[in-house]
Amino acid sequence: MVRSLALIALLALATTPAVADDMLIIAHRGASAERPEHTLAAYELAIDQGADYIEPDLVATKDLVLVSRHENELSGTTDVATREEFEDRRRDKTIDGQRVAGWFAEDFTLAELRTLRAKERIPSVRPANARYDGLYQVPTFAEIVKLVRAKEAATGKRIGLYPEIKHPEFLLQNAGIDMVDLLLRDLRELGLTSADPVFIQSFEVGPLQRLAQRSDFKLVQLAAPIAGPADEPAMRYAEMVTPTGLAEIAKYADAVGAHIGLILAPDGTPTSLVTDAKAAGLAVHAWTVRPENEFLPPSLRAGDDPKGDGCDASLLQMLAAAGVAGVFADDPGRAAAYVKDGKENLLCTIAATDAPD
Repeated sequence: MVRSLALIALLALATTPAVADDMLIIAHRGASAERPEHTLAAYELAIDQGADYIEPDLVATKDLVLVSRHENELSGTTDVATREEFEDRRRDKTIDGQRVAGWFAEDFTLAELRTLRAKERIPSVRPANARYDGLYQVPTFAEIVKLVRAKEAATGKRIGLYPEIKHPEFLLQNAGIDMVDLLLRDLRELGLTSADPVFIQSFEVGPLQRLAQRSDFKLVQLAAPIAGPADEPAMRYAEMVTPTGLAEIAKYADAVGAHIGLILAPDGTPTSLVTDAKAAGLAVHAWTVRPENEFLPPSLRAGDDPKGDGCDASLLQMLAAAGVAGVFADDPGRAAAYVKDGKENLLCTIAATDAPD
């Protein structure tokens, strides 16, 4: 029997300085732990809670308007499945190698999409968010920028934008929609330049390379623990985050948005990713810190309620020790309380446990 490796990592962190307050807090889909994701309400709450950046995932309508949804399939986050007038829009599509059934943003005009209302994506975990079902429309990217500017004027604080272009290869090949063109068009028309706090992210490679050729915005290559970019079937993320792969990413991107499992080993200690990325000239932003026990490793859970808050601050401390420059957080208020305000009381005291050899 050996002591829990995660506990050992936490004890080692007891001597680690508090999280640096310059670690960016990126509000993942807005304050998605407290409001239905990708709504103006979620973004505004995230800003009020101290997020440095808000993260809209962007898809496109049939009439080429960028709107914010986590996926182009709409039934998980809107009431479209209950709308009889749109029953005939239901489709089966193969997206990035996966068969998906439902209703898709690219098959709706903006006017049609405006009649839908947002709902909580995971009500079993976040039942309080479901109280807001039906209150909010799907926002356009232009409306999100308008909100950011209004909040900047009210608070005097710069607020960054961290858009992700979703499924750009699929949309280009199957709907003739060029997400790179649409995003650059909107950024230009909205008066945003590379001098503004903007990161553009994608799991795919080609769109980022095109953006690097056509703009000076900061770009982020996303990387997952498995699989690889949909537009480069021969590539694997595991190879892309090696020193050789990171050197290639550095030719077109400024940062890597990496899954926490690529940054921290199972025992909670850092892998070589952050060190290797810095050597290549890349920052590392970690995704995703979520407060609920269900999303945390067993050693970082507090109590038995999967919906209850666990030891997300302890996870933030581990990521800070690894040297990440930013974190995506579903609850930017909790992240800001620890990262920006130094509230160490958010750290959990975890009892020693035994684990089998």
